[in-house]
Amino acid sequence: MVLEVALIDINPGEEDAFAAAYQAGRPILASTPGCLSVRMTRGVESPSRFVLLVEWESVEAHLENFRGTDRYTQWRGHIGKHFATPPLVEHFLDVTAS
Repeated sequence: MVLEVALIDINPGEEDAFAAAYQAGRPILASTPGCLSVRMTRGVESPSRFVLLVEWESVEAHLENFRGTDRYTQWRGHIGKHFATPPLVEHFLDVTAS
């Protein structure tokens, strides 16, 4: 399992519109083959900052089943107009306990 973490800064004053756009576009992302879970969080101290957390079967599932398809274009069409800056996106692996 791979965790995609996207730090998303939204134009001030567009937070509620972004949250609504996320809700409208979420099924596109969540129904992607290889997507295990999707969660969006909003900053308490920085309410214009959101963090998207997506669990994928693999990095390849994210890149090939989502980013490399029309699903990504549709997803960005919902949420992209609210971005203050391009999101910072990275993938993470769990650290196992010994």
